[in-house]
Amino acid sequence: MAEPPPPPSQSPAQTPPPPQQQTPAVSVRDDMMACVAALEAALLPCLPARELQAVDRSLQSSHQIDVERHARDFMEAAKKLQSYFISLQREDQPTTEEMLQKEIATMEEELKTKSELIAKHKKLIEGWQKELKDQLGKHNTELERV
Repeated sequence: MAEPPPPPSQSPAQTPPPPQQQTPAVSVRDDMMACVAALEAALLPCLPARELQAVDRSLQSSHQIDVERHARDFMEAAKKLQSYFISLQREDQPTTEEMLQKEIATMEEELKTKSELIAKHKKLIEGWQKELKDQLGKHNTELERV
């Protein structure tokens, strides 16, 4: 059985994907591909199940160390991938600041609408007051005649 090649000094699983100045969809896809590549790089050196079972029965400590090292690399890559997916979920949710800004904008719009409605009603009331004064004046002049 051939030994798996030693991993490079810094595997793709250990380097975070570089920030990109592209559209969010392309950036997310590239980030996802980088994480999948990192996971694949961690999985590639792992031995097939039969060989792992044979190594488990082996008395050579170097085989055990290789398996443990590959298992650690795999777990590290899996943790990074999990962290990445969690960060994607957080990006989808608006921040507190964004939620407050949206709420403030909604309240300002509501205030503007209500202010316009108040101004409209105020004009109506002033018009009615004028009409009532005119009617009162007519009634008073009519009463004076009588």
